[in-house]
Order: sequence, then structure tokens, then C-alpha cells
Amino acid sequence: MKSPWESVTETCTRLGIKPADRWLAVHIETQTMQFFRGSELVRSYVVSTSKRPPSNVKDSLGTPRGLHTITEKIGADQPPGMVFRARVPIGRHFNELPDADTHPNLITSRILWLQGLEPGVNQGLNAAGESVDTHARYVYIHGTNHEDRLGTPQSAGCVLMANLDIIRLYEEVRTGDLVWIE
Repeated sequence: MKSPWESVTETCTRLGIKPADRWLAVHIETQTMQFFRGSELVRSYVVSTSKRPPSNVKDSLGTPRGLHTITEKIGADQPPGMVFRARVPIGRHFNELPDADTHPNLITSRILWLQGLEPGVNQGLNAAGESVDTHARYVYIHGTNHEDRLGTPQSAGCVLMANLDIIRLYEEVRTGDLVWIE
């Protein structure tokens, strides 16, 4: 079985992309994510991916597989727990919302917006003509109001993290860094 690093470098070679020094590996099966510099592990995180099966197809609500890049970083200088709607902070912490405990996962603290790099897999349309575009699906890595549920599938396709973890990661990654989801 290939390591995530081997999969990333093989996919980069196939696509003619230079591997980034910093990259993330999201493991759907174990609900974990690792942050690497080259082949060296820097830090591991407990995350949550979709409660539905992995899928790259639009409206599937599955976490998309394959090679992605961080295309946009949103939320610099916002306090932990800040809620975002349409990628804009609403000025309130999730605890200030009356239904925060029962509300589905809110987008909190920071957003790393992903873009697929594999045409027909997680970018553009697949062979059946279905949209498989991760960016157009608004798939992010972001904080959540349900940190107590991390480690179990619970999202609608995004990768959820603890609020302080996403803030720390946000400071360490850059746009253009790679994200491998398997």
C-alpha cells in the first residue's frame, strides 16, 4: 500500500504539478488529518468528514477524494468560535446563537477553501458529465460548533476541526499548499 506522500508525489507528477513543501493528508476512514513539511510529520489532528459516503459529485454531500490545493484562506484575526455565513464573519460566537447546540455544523473560526486539482475527478466534470468540482461545491476545512463530535463523520462534505486547531493550522499553511484526501 502506498503512503500518502507517495500518492501525492505520483499524482503531482501525473498532473505536472510541483509538490508543495507543506501539505495535509486527510484520512476519511480514521477521521484524522496530518500536517507535513515534505515527508516529515509536523502534527496530527482529529477531524470529522462527511456523514455520507465519500463522493466528488455535486450535491452528494460526500467529502471529495483526491489531490486538492488551498485556494483561499478566510478569517484572519477573527476570534475563536466566530461564525461565518457565505464566508463572512457574522460578528457572533457560536455560543451566542440560540440554537448553536442543535444547529447543524456551523462554519467557525477559519476557512481553508479547497480546489480540486484533478480534472474529471475533483475539478470540472467527470466522464458522465456530472459536476465534480470541489471549489464550486464550497468544500472547506473549517472550525465547528460541535467539537465534542470530532472523530466521527458529521459534516456535509467539509473537513471539520477544533477551533483552536484550525486557527493554529491557518497560521502554518499558505494558499497553494496541497491537501490529499483519501
